[in-house]
Amino acid sequence: MDARRYPARQLAALYCERWEVESVFTEIKTHQRGARVVLSSKTPDGIRQQIWAHLLVHHALRELMLRTAATRGLDPDRVSFTETLSSARRGVTVTPGSFSP
Repeated sequence: MDARRYPARQLAALYCERWEVESVFTEIKTHQRGARVVLSSKTPDGIRQQIWAHLLVHHALRELMLRTAATRGLDPDRVSFTETLSSARRGVTVTPGSFSP
């Protein structure tokens, strides 16, 4: 409540930052992992491994978005996460039976 200690402009900027974090949570939980999808591991170590995998994939997608934005001279906030995710999924999809280990 102290306007000198906590100026309104700084508080407003922090509020915007908060929503950026919420957007990241939505990207991972709803779009990347899928709504209502439950982690499938049965052990704490397995759950941790799955969480780290989701975070690493998200980081890689965000890095791809940064590089795309830089190449095109765009603000990275203008690159769509869902379009990047769809593009990455198309790029790694393999026709069943066409890949031999």
